[in-house]
Amino acid sequence: MSILFRGNRRSPYSWAFGGGTSRRVLDLPLIAWLTVIWVLLWGTLSWANLVNGILVGVAVCLLFPLPAVDLGLRLRPLGIVRLVLFLLWDMAVSSIRVTRMILTPGPYPAAVVAVPLRCRSDLMLTATALAVSAVPGGSVIEVRQATATLFVHVLDADDPQQIDRARRSVWHTERLTARAFGTAEDVRLVAAPPPEEET
Repeated sequence: MSILFRGNRRSPYSWAFGGGTSRRVLDLPLIAWLTVIWVLLWGTLSWANLVNGILVGVAVCLLFPLPAVDLGLRLRPLGIVRLVLFLLWDMAVSSIRVTRMILTPGPYPAAVVAVPLRCRSDLMLTATALAVSAVPGGSVIEVRQATATLFVHVLDADDPQQIDRARRSVWHTERLTARAFGTAEDVRLVAAPPPEEET
């Protein structure tokens, strides 16, 4: 399902009013996001702030209509749950590993590893980079859009298995991200074997 428009079809999460240049759309995900921003700006979760945030979101949608675009974002609840569970597990394991490295004396050489991705859309590149960066010890330092490549900072890089493990972790994150938010084409792409590794 798309949360934004696709072609001339409306999203199942939106209602359109009027036509032509006077066409106005109430997009529920946008209203929800604006409500969250409103509550965060006020710093207090209360019924008044929540209702005011919804009213502001509706007003913004009606006064400043957005063009009909499709960013390629889909919501797949089961895929989202799998991605969240994997990230929570990966964060816990990585936190323990990084803490052990901090408390254990000795050099831990680091490296920057290039990981080519299968999905080339801006949305999937960004979502995958954010998911990888959320895990301790796995910072993305560059995203090369032209080649769909993430450059990932890897700790304990004197071990070739650790570098290979980091690449496979990025590819697994990409697969889960595509299955959570990607189009059918993105899901098909991540089902294929990963590209050849390039350091």
